[in-house]
Amino acid sequence: MVKSEIQSVKLRFGIIGSADGLNRAIDIAMQVAPTDLSVLVTGESGVGKESFPQIIHQFSRRKHGPYIAVNCGAIPEGTIDSELFGHEKGAFTGAISDRNGYFAEANGGTIFLDEVGELPLSTQARLLRVLESGEYIKVGSSKVQKTDVRIVAATNVNFADAIAEGRFREDLYYRLNTVPIKVPSLRERSDDIVLLFRKFATDFADKYHMPPIQLTEGAKQLLVNYSWPGNVRQLKNITEQISIIETSREITEDILKNYLPEQSVSQYPALLGTKNGRTGKGFESEREILYQVLFDMRRDVTELKKLVHDIMNGKIHTEVPAHYLQNQVSIVRDPSVVVSTPVSEMNTSLSSVSPIEPIKVTHVESPGVQDTEEYVEENLSLDDVEKEMIRKALERHHGKRKNAAQDLKISERTLYRKIKEYGLD
Repeated sequence: MVKSEIQSVKLRFGIIGSADGLNRAIDIAMQVAPTDLSVLVTGESGVGKESFPQIIHQFSRRKHGPYIAVNCGAIPEGTIDSELFGHEKGAFTGAISDRNGYFAEANGGTIFLDEVGELPLSTQARLLRVLESGEYIKVGSSKVQKTDVRIVAATNVNFADAIAEGRFREDLYYRLNTVPIKVPSLRERSDDIVLLFRKFATDFADKYHMPPIQLTEGAKQLLVNYSWPGNVRQLKNITEQISIIETSREITEDILKNYLPEQSVSQYPALLGTKNGRTGKGFESEREILYQVLFDMRRDVTELKKLVHDIMNGKIHTEVPAHYLQNQVSIVRDPSVVVSTPVSEMNTSLSSVSPIEPIKVTHVESPGVQDTEEYVEENLSLDDVEKEMIRKALERHHGKRKNAAQDLKISERTLYRKIKEYGLD
């Protein structure tokens, strides 16, 4: 597609920028629009994925039909089937009349499923049937309905991880991903950052009836070098904040720094751990990170207990420096340990002993003392603890998953998946 056509699309849909990745995404959207192929738009949160379904719809043969955008992540799991596919009267409490879902209302047009990666597995199965045959069944009904819709989906979820963890159906992914469109992040469009800032500054100046703010060269460089985890949405919000708050219309580097969050805030090295070859598994929440730290500490304590146990049983002969005994005098009180220097002389002799001079410690068998504690090496995994916590929570709430999920500070969807994963049905 020629650059002039791409530029006209940008003007029509308010897309700012000239990065190659952005132009490529628009080009693909224009080429696939005349077909009825399903499209999956991917990219980080805030990159502007919502513009591409509109481009596809407006340049398709369905442009005179309805266009419905649905945020799948904002609809509760218990009602999402009814929202998408409709329900019959009496299908559930509160269903006082028949209702058409979005797929019925979008018949002959396009439906945009934003955050499609958040759909429950049961809904994913229903959506797969729509993609394959155009058929669906209302909640509470046994009658098969037909619909003719073009599906465009978008997500910022890593599907490879979601499929590997059983959170997303692989067959549905391939049906949705007939034509992929990757929207680049703002970090990948560094040449567009200042241009976007200028556009937003002009818009907010018109909106709030004030002169537009301008950046110094140092501020421009700071803006370009920032990582922008929130992408275009974050840049727009910061531009609006500065436009309203700052009295000076010239924004210097020092002023701009006050509005840019620390880049290290979202960088947690602990999250880079892998399990079973998959990134992030086992570190799905701050609670699990804390568990991992606690188990690392417990492992260290266990190893120390084993070492002391071996010393007490004569398996290891060691020499303890005098300065260590000076700080840990309690070791002399153990009835199974005899120190070659008399205890009565310790207070006077330790001060004159060189820090590197060792005091020999030997193990003595004592017929009157028995070691009643057997050392057992503990090897509990994080999964074992998670499974046990879930089991106990379910017991406390008599199997009521909603209450157990609230107790564990996780969603019912996550709890259901964990129950399946650990066989706690």
